[in-house]
Amino acid sequence: QVQLVESGGGLVQPGGSLRLSCVVSGGAFENYAMGWYRQFPEKERELVASISMSAYEYYTDSVKGRVTISRDNDKNTVYLQMSRLKPEDTAVYYCGGTPKKTNQPKDYWGRRTQVTVSP
Repeated sequence: QVQLVESGGGLVQPGGSLRLSCVVSGGAFENYAMGWYRQFPEKERELVASISMSAYEYYTDSVKGRVTISRDNDKNTVYLQMSRLKPEDTAVYYCGGTPKKTNQPKDYWGRRTQVTVSP
């Protein structure tokens, strides 16, 4: 059974940084495309960034230059390093994964982690 577990969310001041982590178990992580998504209240979940099996990175326009996605196949972990955070980055963040090449990896989901950007 594939499981994704996020961590690293929390409260941060505007301009601050956070690193989210997502550990994957139960699957061959190196064969998974991985992504980070976020969901605002009463909105659809949206892709923030994704990383392919070959470490090709994709970012949505609103986070380009402020966010870096990376993966460590030895630790079965995907990271989302966020900097220069803004109040509008406040959302519930999810990790998603798919065991094939895709731009929107979302066959499996983590439970969620809350990111709140506030003074």
